[in-house]
Amino acid sequence: MRRSEPAPGGRDRGAVTAETAVVIPALVALVAALLWALMTAVAQIRCVDAAYAGARAAARSESRAEVLATARRSAPEGARIRVYRSGDFWRVRVESPSPGPGRLTFTVRAEAVARSEDPGLGGPGEVAGP
Repeated sequence: MRRSEPAPGGRDRGAVTAETAVVIPALVALVAALLWALMTAVAQIRCVDAAYAGARAAARSESRAEVLATARRSAPEGARIRVYRSGDFWRVRVESPSPGPGRLTFTVRAEAVARSEDPGLGGPGEVAGP
């Protein structure tokens, strides 16, 4: 009895389907991870921008409300902003949860420091001179 030759691609059809079933979820997971990393990087950059803008506003002796408003315009939604003075320097710290599902979130933070343009004004942490 003579064996017939399999048709081209006949025996390998199941292997291609199995490989596709494994590869597609892996690609989806990779794309999701890349998007999450990109969104976290954007949140970090926004924190840096917000801290810098707030520190510059504080250095120009703007009101505390204006400093916070300036920093909030650049900060990610839900960010915590802290403004304080240390000697002749204003410090603005911005913290925000990174975007992402559940346990994948963590806090991104940035701090900026700017020298006061009016160092004669007192503030928390400043020691008066003689």
